[in-house]
Amino acid sequence: MPFVRISAFYACYFGAIGVLLPYLALYLRHAGFQAIAIGQLMAVLMAMRILAPGVWGWLADSTGQRTVLMRSAAIGAPLIFLGVAVGEQFTWLALSLGLFGCAWAGVLPQFEANTLDHLGEEPQRYGRMRLWGSLGFILAVVTGGLLFSGERVGLVPMVALGLLAMTAVTTVLTPPAAPRIREHVPGGLWRVLKRREVFGLLAGCILLQASFGPYYVFFTIYLRDLGYSSGTAGLMWAWGAAAEIAVFAYTPRLLQRWSAHGLLTAALAATAVRWLITACFPSSVSMLLLAQSLHMASFGISHAVAVYLVHRYFGGSLQNRGQALYSSLCFGLGGATGSLMAGYLWELQGAMTVWLAAAVLAAAAGVTVWATAPQSGKAIANQAG
Repeated sequence: MPFVRISAFYACYFGAIGVLLPYLALYLRHAGFQAIAIGQLMAVLMAMRILAPGVWGWLADSTGQRTVLMRSAAIGAPLIFLGVAVGEQFTWLALSLGLFGCAWAGVLPQFEANTLDHLGEEPQRYGRMRLWGSLGFILAVVTGGLLFSGERVGLVPMVALGLLAMTAVTTVLTPPAAPRIREHVPGGLWRVLKRREVFGLLAGCILLQASFGPYYVFFTIYLRDLGYSSGTAGLMWAWGAAAEIAVFAYTPRLLQRWSAHGLLTAALAATAVRWLITACFPSSVSMLLLAQSLHMASFGISHAVAVYLVHRYFGGSLQNRGQALYSSLCFGLGGATGSLMAGYLWELQGAMTVWLAAAVLAAAAGVTVWATAPQSGKAIANQAG
């Protein structure tokens, strides 16, 4: 198994995310855009993940050319992102971000499916490679915090462009998994989606990602408005990413000992607490660090467990579409809705209202997952799975 090349992909891919998520909104404000416009532009980027992953997944399943499609998307993404680097007008940026989002959305879900195929009967080992994505994110976000100070925030698009190009290179260098005979799933995709626990999983993850909207769009701006430096903001982001590394490394053990649905429900409850702390203790560095430490649960556990469950539920011939559906609904629909909500609430009601709304969404996600889990999954201790 090409462990090094897969890990390098995750490091580069999430390194690019480590520039785009914390600093693209800051760059847009530097360019003169207000909160609602920033929320709209970020929502355009995330909204492309609603339909695009499904289209890429359908093409991969129907043509059998997953590797070609994945590599084409990875190469196209940095070429399209050049439009963001040179654009200044809202319409141009919205168009560029939308097209970039379409290409970018075709990379990760297909790569995830390829990774899980390499892992074969040991999908729980996924976290040990994914943790390199966290390391790449940390390096990018800390470096960005030091680099993007004052007028240098204008460098954000070019630095992101370089990391996108590196992602394309690692995608091309990663070999496809050996062909596997995929068992036909009776009833197809719709039969899987009608299962109560599958519906609850996807609905809960949509609500979770909606709650992340304020964090992805406004957390850096929030800290800057409170008087924290860009370097401090970068360290806050990095602290959260560092907290998730141990979780990814120990995900196999966690899933052996605890039920997947129980772990996910606990992670969603911790996410609600995280947003409450962020809302109520903005001036306390120690409390903000505590909130960021909960990233190990709100992203680390939730994402690793969700990928594991999607892989389990969408087996056989539905594997590519299952991962694409998870990406499009949760990160696309959930992320876009959360970004739009954050932009309008930030402008009209202020920061505290935004974080409190995020806490409500995370709590609703936890209730949804718990209420729809299989009976064995409602226990935290692992019984059946």
